Amino acid sequence: MRFWAHDRHDFPLPDGHKFPLAKYRRLRERLVAEGVAGPEDVVASAPASWELLGTVHAASYLDRVRTGAMTDREIRVLGLPWSAALVERGRRSTMGTVDAARDALGRGGYGMNLGGGTHHAGRAAGRGYCLFNDLAVAVSALRAEGFFGRVAIVDCDVHQGDGTAELFTDDPSVFTLSIHGGANYPFKRATSDLDVDLRDGTGDDDYLFALSDALDVVGGADLVFYLAAADPWEGDRLGRLALTKGGLAARDALVLDRAAAWGAAVCVVLAGGYAPDVRDTVEINLATARAVAERAERKV
Repeated sequence: MRFWAHDRHDFPLPDGHKFPLAKYRRLRERLVAEGVAGPEDVVASAPASWELLGTVHAASYLDRVRTGAMTDREIRVLGLPWSAALVERGRRSTMGTVDAARDALGRGGYGMNLGGGTHHAGRAAGRGYCLFNDLAVAVSALRAEGFFGRVAIVDCDVHQGDGTAELFTDDPSVFTLSIHGGANYPFKRATSDLDVDLRDGTGDDDYLFALSDALDVVGGADLVFYLAAADPWEGDRLGRLALTKGGLAARDALVLDRAAAWGAAVCVVLAGGYAPDVRDTVEINLATARAVAERAERKV
C-alpha cells in the first residue's frame, strides 16, 4: 500500500509552539527505516486545487487564506501564524487524504495519509491548527468521481470533530462519530451524528467499551475515514485521557477489524498528538501505520 506524505514542506513557527511539526518527518523516516513501507511506497502529495477546496469552504474564507488577509482573530482561533508555506502545506496535507481515500477504494481496501485529520476546520473558518477540512474535501472529490457509497467518519481524536460535524450536518450519507474528552476543546461544539463524551482520566477498558458500543451504532459503511489520533495517550499535553500505548493499539485494531467486518474500505489519517517528547507521538503513529500495512498485506 501507499502512504502519502507532505512533511518536506515546512512552515515557520515561533519557538516553543505546541504544534508537533517534527513528527511528520520523523514518522516518514521511521516508516521506511523499519520496513513498514519501502521508499517507493511513500508518495509526496500534491497541493489540493483551490477549485476543489471551494467545493467545501466558503470563497471569501479561501480568498483570505490565499492572500494572507486573515484577520488577527482568525489567526488566533487557528492557532498557527499565517504564511504562504503554511497554506502550501495545508493544501498538500488535504490532498494526501484525497489520494489515500482513492487508494482505499481502488488499491486493496486501505489508504493512509501521514497527516490530515484536520477536523476542526469548518466551512468559513479554520480552528485548532486546522486550515482546511481534509475529510470533507476528500468526500467531495470522491462524489465528483462517482462514488456515492455510505461513509463513516470514526474520529478518535481526543478533541471533538466540530468542523466535520458542521460540514456534514445535512448529509445523511455520511455518519459522523466523534469519541473525545467531554471537558476538552472545543468548548463551543457542533453536533455529530454520535458524540461520545468521556470523562477526564478515562483509561483503556472504559474507552474500548465505549468505542465498541459506538461502532455498533454506526453499523456499517462502504468507506471509513479513521482519525487515529495519538492524543488520547496518557502522557499527551493536551489530551486529559489515560490510554496506554497498548490501549491505543487495541483501539486501532478494534476500528480496523470492525471496518473489515463491514466490508468497508478504510482511509486512515493522523489527526492530533502532542506528547512532550515527540518520539512518543511518532511511536504511536508508527504502530497505527504498521497495523494498517499488515491488514493491507493480508488482504492482498
